[in-house]
Amino acid sequence: MPKILQQTGGDVVEIILADHRWFEEALRELRDVEADRAAVPADLATVLIAHAEAEESKVYPSLRKKDAIDAEEVEHSEHEHDEGNEALLALMEVEDTASEEFGDKTHELSEALSHHLDEEERDVLNPARTDVDADDRAKLGEAFAAERARLIDSGCGSIENVRKLVEKAKS
Repeated sequence: MPKILQQTGGDVVEIILADHRWFEEALRELRDVEADRAAVPADLATVLIAHAEAEESKVYPSLRKKDAIDAEEVEHSEHEHDEGNEALLALMEVEDTASEEFGDKTHELSEALSHHLDEEERDVLNPARTDVDADDRAKLGEAFAAERARLIDSGCGSIENVRKLVEKAKS
C-alpha cells in the first residue's frame, strides 16, 4: 500500500495531482490478489474523503471566485465526489477481500474514481493552471494541504463518517 502523503504546500494543482496518482496506486493494490487488500480501503477512504472535502471547501470556491471554473463545474465535481463516496462505502462494507463481491465493488469504485480524476484534471485543473497565477495557486495549495491534513487527523475515513456523507448526499 502506498504511504499516505502528508503534504504541506506548493502549487495546488501539483498537490491534487499527487493525490490522484496515489489513488491510482491504491486502486492497483485493490485489484492485486497478492496484495494485502484488507489494508487498502481504510487508507483509501481517509485520503479520498480528506481530498474531496478539502477540494469542496477550499479549492472549488476559490477557483469559482477567480472565474477559472463555473457553478456547473463545481456542482458536477461535487456530484462525482458523492458517487465516489457511495462506491467507497459499498467496498468498505464487503468483509471478504477474496470474494467476487469485493472484486465487483473494487471495479465500481475504480470506474467512478477514474472517471472523476480524468474530468477533474481536464476541466478543473487545466483552468486552474491557465487562469490562476502561481502565487495564488501556492496559497491555495497551502490551504488545501492544511485542510486535508486536519481532516486526515480527524479520522474522516471511518466507515461511520463515510456512511454519514453518503446519507447527507442522498437527502
